[in-house]
Amino acid sequence: MGLITPGLGLIFWSALGFLIVLFLLSKYAWKPILAALDEREKSIEEALKSAEIARNEMANLKAENERIIHEAKIERDKMLLQASETSKQMVEEAKDLAAKEGQLMLEKAKAAIETEKLAALEELKVQVGILSLAVAEKLLKRNFTSDASQQKLVEELVKDIKLN
Repeated sequence: MGLITPGLGLIFWSALGFLIVLFLLSKYAWKPILAALDEREKSIEEALKSAEIARNEMANLKAENERIIHEAKIERDKMLLQASETSKQMVEEAKDLAAKEGQLMLEKAKAAIETEKLAALEELKVQVGILSLAVAEKLLKRNFTSDASQQKLVEELVKDIKLN
């Protein structure tokens, strides 16, 4: 036969070998290969679904984290504002208390000064009374007949007075 046309025996044995290989593959290998492909396809689909679920969960978690961060910032701002107001209030209360205490101390000092003044006036009155009695006593002991003797007495009294 020629190079281009094959012989009938070659076609028969080639077809018979192909059919045997086809039978063996369909009997023993085809089902496991298809099962493996199906299993692989299912695992890929499950992986894609789980990846999509994970992506959605990550997006939800990210949104939740941003919401929590935003709420925390708002809470922090509120706390800072409240602390600032509290500190201002405390400063004002301290100023008011200091002013009240200063006024009270001033009033006490004025009262103490007034008391000391009254005591000093009382002491002065007592001293004036004592001096008056001493002068009256000396005047009564002497006889005043002339102006010169009176002038002399006044000078003596002025010398005797000790001013402290």
